[in-house]
Amino acid sequence: MLFLDVSFREERLKPLRYLTFLLALTPLSLAAADQQSAPLPSPLTIEATVNYALTHYPQIRAALEQRAAANSGVTLARTAYLPSANTLWQGNRATRNNIFGLLLPQSVIPSLTGPVLPTTSNQSVWGSAAGLLVSWEPVDFGYRRAAVDAARAGAGVASAELEISQLDVATAAAGAFISVIDAQQAIHSAQADVDRREVFSRSVHVLVQNQLRPGAEASRADAELAAARIGLIQARTNEKVSLATLANLLGVAADALQLDAGPLIQRTPTIATETTNVAANPVAAAENGRVQQAAAQVRELDRSYYPHFNLQSGISARGSGANGDGTVSGGTSGLGLERENWVVGLTATFPVLDFFSIRARKQVASANERAESARYQQTLQDLSAQVTEAQARLEGAIAIAHATPTELQAARDTESQARARYQAALTNVIEVSDAQSLLIRAESDDAASKLNAWRALVSLSAAQGDFTPFLDEVRKTPMGGR
Repeated sequence: MLFLDVSFREERLKPLRYLTFLLALTPLSLAAADQQSAPLPSPLTIEATVNYALTHYPQIRAALEQRAAANSGVTLARTAYLPSANTLWQGNRATRNNIFGLLLPQSVIPSLTGPVLPTTSNQSVWGSAAGLLVSWEPVDFGYRRAAVDAARAGAGVASAELEISQLDVATAAAGAFISVIDAQQAIHSAQADVDRREVFSRSVHVLVQNQLRPGAEASRADAELAAARIGLIQARTNEKVSLATLANLLGVAADALQLDAGPLIQRTPTIATETTNVAANPVAAAENGRVQQAAAQVRELDRSYYPHFNLQSGISARGSGANGDGTVSGGTSGLGLERENWVVGLTATFPVLDFFSIRARKQVASANERAESARYQQTLQDLSAQVTEAQARLEGAIAIAHATPTELQAARDTESQARARYQAALTNVIEVSDAQSLLIRAESDDAASKLNAWRALVSLSAAQGDFTPFLDEVRKTPMGGR
């Protein structure tokens, strides 16, 4: 038997303008495609660093595509409201031996129409068929709407996760930038310490050579100088490591980075006093989206155990080379569509025995919804604690930054007086070394205090889920000092 069956399904899909519009709302989506070759600003400010990382880091592009896929899922769910149209054409060459009887539904034995003939024959004839069937479900008792709500909640989760990725990348980029500036400031302090100890070591050696001081003091001065040089090497190593981390976030070579510290070393940030709505944090929004998604799945299952009504309409035609009296038409008779029919009807189906499986699936979905609700409450609680802790750290860092100038000035006076006392033979090298150690610590504390305050503000912005206040603080014009 020669058998040919060609069928396909045609569905009218809604235009993709929704997805295009959503992506156009996000500058990052355009930047990911159009700014891949954008030059790295030089010198690089912390704001430019954050913006560059947000437009070039692969994690952001991956999150954008995941959001696009989720938005397409909403469009896909909406297509369930559209009717389906199935067309078919068939041509075959087959025998015509029909028989009375019934077959259970199956897909192996071809169906055969026509009268039962008194004899059988292996003679074959041509047959043909073509048709169009349009089917539409006018009433679904809210099932499709629940499916769309579930897809829309998934899209909301994807959007929130995109914001989480943006927040994570911005936080990491700002933190890496501050770490580089911190390392550079440490180099300046270490270099100044080496310079002071070199000058002091030479003066000690002159006194020892003139037998005005014991040789042990020269050895002590040399040891302190060597330790200062080791500290300088460590500071330079830390700078290279920090630059490598920042370069990885930006996707550039470390030697291409020229940083502009800007306000980070000029002033301390102000304390944010506005109340934080932790529910607006992308982390909380994503978890809330999962709660909504789980609830939509429960509603979808609630509406699963209902009849399904399908309004159907079709036209068809068939042809056959076999005649009702058992004779056979010759040639290509049967390839033409000789008889036409049309049909309009309503089909109702009801999944009677699906009740047990649907009930079990609903229990699973309800448990998942309660679990997601508990996670959401835990997320809000954790975020509130993180904001409180970050606020406390910021206040402490700003207070320290206001106190370090006094420490630095006192350390400078102590070191200057210790050297003068040493030159006047009123003290020994240990007092001078201690004073110089106190000075390098005070210089390091003063240099790091502002940066620590900015670092604390980064942490607070991350806990609040909004990086805009940090960038607004960076853009403020310095008001003359701290």
